[in-house]
Amino acid sequence: MTAKQISVFLENKPGQLAEFTKLLEKNQINMCALSLADAEDFGILRIIVDDSYKTACVLKDAGYVFSITKVLAVEIPDKPGSLVHMLEMLGENDVNLEYTYAFTIRKADRAYMILRVADNERAIEVLSKNGVKLICQDNLSDLFAD
Repeated sequence: MTAKQISVFLENKPGQLAEFTKLLEKNQINMCALSLADAEDFGILRIIVDDSYKTACVLKDAGYVFSITKVLAVEIPDKPGSLVHMLEMLGENDVNLEYTYAFTIRKADRAYMILRVADNERAIEVLSKNGVKLICQDNLSDLFAD
């Protein structure tokens, strides 16, 4: 029940993100979620896409440095306290959250989060036991279909 996050190293200079997104557009790759962290000379772009294999091939051919990491994609109610409840659940079960970011779709009353945790299997067990819906890579394309 994991999704594949692609982390791409980009130079920290004007136009790099635009160039990268043009490459995805040219290859008809749908970016579902994005997180960008910067440092002085480079940035780390973390993305979730509809087709991780195709994206990896395109990035390799274009000379990008990237890695693929298994992360969790979860669906929670879009209301106050839902994130708190999930984070407390993980903390109470000693699952360390390394980072997180959100994404949206056109579905009312639901929110979606990407979670990078120290122990995916333990987090999957805890979240599933407590009724949190996990979304695997194969189901991401279905979420974003019109």
